[in-house]
Amino acid sequence: MWRNRNVWILLMGEFIAGLGLWLGIIGNLEFMQEKIPSDFLKSLLMATGLLAGIAVGPYAGKITDQVSKKTVMLWSGLLRTISVIFMLIAIATGSVWWMVVFFVTIQISAAFYFPALQAAIPLIVKNKDLLQMNGVHMNVSTLSRIIGTSVAGILLVVLPLSMLYIGSLAAYLGLLILTWFLNFEETKEESSAASSAQEKASFKDVLPVIKGLPVVFITLLMTLVPLLFLGGFNLLVINISELQDSSAIKGWIYAAEGISFMIGAFFIKKISDKLSPHRILIISSILCGLSQLLLYFAYVPFITIAAFLIFGFSVGCFFPTASTIFQTSVPKDFHGRFFSFRNMLDRVAFQIVLLITGFLLDFIGLQLMCVLFGGLTIMTTLLFYVKNKQILREN
Repeated sequence: MWRNRNVWILLMGEFIAGLGLWLGIIGNLEFMQEKIPSDFLKSLLMATGLLAGIAVGPYAGKITDQVSKKTVMLWSGLLRTISVIFMLIAIATGSVWWMVVFFVTIQISAAFYFPALQAAIPLIVKNKDLLQMNGVHMNVSTLSRIIGTSVAGILLVVLPLSMLYIGSLAAYLGLLILTWFLNFEETKEESSAASSAQEKASFKDVLPVIKGLPVVFITLLMTLVPLLFLGGFNLLVINISELQDSSAIKGWIYAAEGISFMIGAFFIKKISDKLSPHRILIISSILCGLSQLLLYFAYVPFITIAAFLIFGFSVGCFFPTASTIFQTSVPKDFHGRFFSFRNMLDRVAFQIVLLITGFLLDFIGLQLMCVLFGGLTIMTTLLFYVKNKQILREN
């Protein structure tokens, strides 16, 4: 795997793009804190982009199955680069509406890019290396998040906000250039045959495939469980910072969660030798719920960091395992539509959780909301565990 130049291109691209992404996210939080006082209004604003991504999802899935994955990644990368210009206009004019345009365009780009990326990985590495590749890929993403958030925090002190987006623009241009050098086997004959078959196919064709693969169906539903935490992650960080009256805690939270995620993703290969994939998902989900319950004590810095360490490790084990199940269980002819469907499902869940998080933070506060989400996460996980055992017995 490590002798494959495509692997290195993907990893370098992910690191550079991650830096740009997190420079932009920290910039977004700073801009919204200045312009929008309500957490619920912040969540509504972020949800506009997610809606746009959901709307184009079916089309993105069909296109990904019909044409070269590299082509989809290049065009979506170009759109992502252009989107940053809208945010620079928003800063220059002080207009929240230009930020809405930014959210919409960058989410449409993501709706095309990430299904194409997930469908490309099994074409680049062998099945036996998929779990390792997914873990390393997510670790690189996490490392870029840690460095990106740290650099963004420093730059906000010494430079104007617009410079964060200039850095983000440069990073996305770098990703675009690296993507151009990808070279994996998608021969004209294979691409032509796939395109001919998919022209008559519908996006809805992926639904019977999912229903006919119980392991995929259960895993797909289980991936929604950590989103109760992830959907409102940035709003949680802002509120914890305000609760503790500390700007520094934001950096500590991102660093703790990121480092712990990397540890989980690093050890997942060894863990998978001892536990079945679904047992890993169940244990990880329960740990996720426990970390949410711990945030009832979010006013205590030490417990806050401990909660995010547990959460980071749990999702570091969870997501590489889930991705590998999907890549190996779903037929490759359906990868584009499946990963687009998954992307749409994640976006819908993110949007709902984001709006609920903003609403609950305004009306019941951080601590009670975390207890509510933690209890719901553990109960839902136990239901999935029982259902999975029933499916195994039936088969």
